[in-house]
Amino acid sequence: MSRRLRFRGEHRLKVDTKGRMSIPASFRRVLEAGDPDWDPASKEKEYANPGLVMVYGNPRLDHFECYTIEEMERIEDRIDRMKSGPRKTALTKIFSAGSTNTSIDETGRIVIPAKLRERFGIEGEAWAVASLNKFQIWSAERYKPTDVVEMEDLPEELPDDPMEWLDEAEDL
Repeated sequence: MSRRLRFRGEHRLKVDTKGRMSIPASFRRVLEAGDPDWDPASKEKEYANPGLVMVYGNPRLDHFECYTIEEMERIEDRIDRMKSGPRKTALTKIFSAGSTNTSIDETGRIVIPAKLRERFGIEGEAWAVASLNKFQIWSAERYKPTDVVEMEDLPEELPDDPMEWLDEAEDL
């Protein structure tokens, strides 16, 4: 039986002066599963390490998002199917022009480009935060870890059983 892996958890990580940051092993497994070209036995560097896409094009976010290759292709296919207009143009800017491909190196690290480190204030440490089909990378100064979130930090009152919100989700 095949299952779709998802990102889970939040991790505070070191970022060196060259922008290298280790990716948690559980996140690497998701990235490997989500890269159809990944082949650990390949002699070609392009295929020997799993790839991912960093999306930084949304000007409203104070973090950037990382997607598996397959998830990014799903998003791009949905954008392609949209009728032409301002929404399609905006999504194309965010997810195409505002993104970059990268891969995990042999030691399990990615390089966060200097322009992203500068724009998002990433220096010394960052948070890699799961968000189901993607993970976010935050500056250590900007991210508030889950264990310190207060009720007033939430957008609306949290019910005793948050699972009841799933009743609003569309059936898959």
